[in-house]
Amino acid sequence: MRKLSLLDKILTEIDQSLRVVHATAPTTERPNPSEGVQATAPLSDTERELISRLMRINHTGEVSAQGLYRGQALTAQREDIREQMERSAMEENDHLNWTDKRLRELGGRKSLLNPLFYWGSFTIGAVAGKIGDKWSLGFVKETEDQVIKHLEEHINQLPAHALADMAILQKMKADEMHHGDVAMQAGGAKLPFLARKLLMPLMSKVMTKSTYYV
Repeated sequence: MRKLSLLDKILTEIDQSLRVVHATAPTTERPNPSEGVQATAPLSDTERELISRLMRINHTGEVSAQGLYRGQALTAQREDIREQMERSAMEENDHLNWTDKRLRELGGRKSLLNPLFYWGSFTIGAVAGKIGDKWSLGFVKETEDQVIKHLEEHINQLPAHALADMAILQKMKADEMHHGDVAMQAGGAKLPFLARKLLMPLMSKVMTKSTYYV
């Protein structure tokens, strides 16, 4: 197999970004957890609007996750870490498509900021991977912890009869926990205090607050 040149890799990443932001990204074999799940009561217009905004946030979170994992895979030093990142990215693609499908069902729209968050996350991931695999893996763990926090907040905001949305977010939460645990088991290092308590929460808040409206 021909070794990819730097130009090949750049073109591959541009193609991947376009798939994530504007098309349907490749997924795993896993089914959509909302399939066959029916709400116990119709959603009101207010409830549909709330859920649509929450799903937009989660969709953008998955766009960011794609950028992060792709950037980390690009600069990972160990082949097993690269493969792990690529598998996690595929599972995040499942989340991406589940939330996209639900957004369309609700009559909502994706965030206009998705390209910005993709390439911002890609850059962060590539830098983290370049610094070293243990820090890159630690970054995955902390990122997933932040995602889990806002998923829990969204689950608590859902109407009790929004069973399809609940099924999607609960499965996403389980996957994020798994990805974080796998990263630490592979040799991830705990990030410094300031990164964990200030930088990561701030980044998460910027993403959630902006995409709620835009």
